[in-house]
Amino acid sequence: MSYLCIKIAKQEDMSERLQKIWKFITDDMWHYTAGDDLRISPLLLGILKTISITVRGILNKKLTVRASALTYSSLLAVVPLLAIIFAIARGFGLDDLMEHQITQALGDNSEVVQTVMGFVNSYLEQTKNGVIIGVGIVVLLWTVFNLVNNIEVTFNNIWMVKKDRSPSRMFVDYLALLLFMPLLLLFSGALSIFISTLADQMESYLLLGPIAKFFVKLTPFVLTWFMFTALYMFIPNTKVKFRHAFLAGVLAGTVYQLFQYLYISGQIWVSKYNAIYGSFAALPLFLLWLQVSWTICLIGVELTYASQNLTKFDFEKETREVSRRYSDFVSLLILSMVAHRFEEGKAPYTALEISSEGRIPIRLTQQCINELVEINLLHEKLTEEDESTYLPSVDIGQLTVAKVLDARNCKGKENFKVDHEGRFHPQWQALMDAYADCYKNASEVLVKDLYHGQES
Repeated sequence: MSYLCIKIAKQEDMSERLQKIWKFITDDMWHYTAGDDLRISPLLLGILKTISITVRGILNKKLTVRASALTYSSLLAVVPLLAIIFAIARGFGLDDLMEHQITQALGDNSEVVQTVMGFVNSYLEQTKNGVIIGVGIVVLLWTVFNLVNNIEVTFNNIWMVKKDRSPSRMFVDYLALLLFMPLLLLFSGALSIFISTLADQMESYLLLGPIAKFFVKLTPFVLTWFMFTALYMFIPNTKVKFRHAFLAGVLAGTVYQLFQYLYISGQIWVSKYNAIYGSFAALPLFLLWLQVSWTICLIGVELTYASQNLTKFDFEKETREVSRRYSDFVSLLILSMVAHRFEEGKAPYTALEISSEGRIPIRLTQQCINELVEINLLHEKLTEEDESTYLPSVDIGQLTVAKVLDARNCKGKENFKVDHEGRFHPQWQALMDAYADCYKNASEVLVKDLYHGQES
């Protein structure tokens, strides 16, 4: 009996510990800010937050669905894209090296490689003979540009970036990418061959031989790491820091290389599959490779976003449920800080500086700033580094507390069919009188005079 009681007590203790861990992960750890006395290592806290945000992003942003959409776009664009790449490679006389690189990228799947290369050679022959001219070339470029644009839109959605590149910048950037891609593939192929040759020459050396073999095995990983890092930094239409992109690039690139190994190794297990479907088996296997590759890539994008924006998720639940009164308070606080700095003639605040000085969660700070910009009380100004700073949009000598509250109250639409001028006028008038009483004293208080703190 005592043994049973001890066992039940241990189970209850374990259940209580798991509940505390779950509460910490889902609630408590999002309330730590700079200067707090942490009960956990800051590094471990950052890792836990990054993993949590990434998992939520994978589920909430439906990355597998987005990967499927990119798989479809890639399937449409693979032949035109490879045709452009091989045309450039043939101009340098390196088409054999390029074919070797494509074969490695597709997992040494001979059926897929032969099918794709057959289409590419046919495409190039038809172009060479002058059959595809004018409209054909436009369609070819549009197909490839459409794929790159779909990739950018997907990355921007994950980063929650609402502004796309301008058409002129889009054309220049996409064209540069198309020209850079063949050169990158050729360079990686040449580097791999050089290191392999060097390793073969060093096999006779007792010490250098194993080291050279190690570098041969490491080279594909390093090249993949930098490929993913470049994608994560330059495709989204926002500023992505190198350390966050590189961290995600290393993880995603490593997983991708391991998947490549499993995919290539798994070819020997699909003999029965090939017996059923014949040469058609190459298509579903190629689609599988595309789907998994894009999924790995997009998870890396989400990881980059999560690691760079950890502070934006602090007090997330509270920010979603913030009261109108506290939102008014934060808006007045932000305006008073911006107006005071403007009056002093100092450099304008960024959202991060406002958040840090006022100890306001960055998500709530940005939410209030966006609303103040929308109701024309703040103006966004970009620095030379494309960083957003904020200035007053109105004369700070006339910006009173009453004007701020009235502007926030009047934001939005009021053209509904409720008869507030007739049958329901008493309710409307009572509300207007209540606002008038609230604004009575606030109409004389200037927002710029509310700030009395010392800047950090």
